[in-house]
Amino acid sequence: MRLKILAFFRNFYVATSVLFVLWLLLFDTNDLLSQWKLYFKVKEAQAQEKYFIRKKKEVEKNRRELNSDDKLLEKFAREKYLMKKNKEEIFVIVEKAKK
Repeated sequence: MRLKILAFFRNFYVATSVLFVLWLLLFDTNDLLSQWKLYFKVKEAQAQEKYFIRKKKEVEKNRRELNSDDKLLEKFAREKYLMKKNKEEIFVIVEKAKK
């Protein structure tokens, strides 16, 4: 049985094929480990792409709402940029962090 296996690997084509496959799996610049790492980088990039598409849609929705509703735009300007009407005073209260 062992002689049959050794005879099989002594065949030039089989030995060449085995060496070629080992070369591709272990020593080539596109070896199995590199392909595995690249696969996970692609998956991570696809997840980031989905996240940013979701965020873009959310920002576009908020922008449309701000452009269509004057009261919402005024509220946004007052909260975000501390804008005020004439003859109005704004008091900003900053709470200290509890230890």
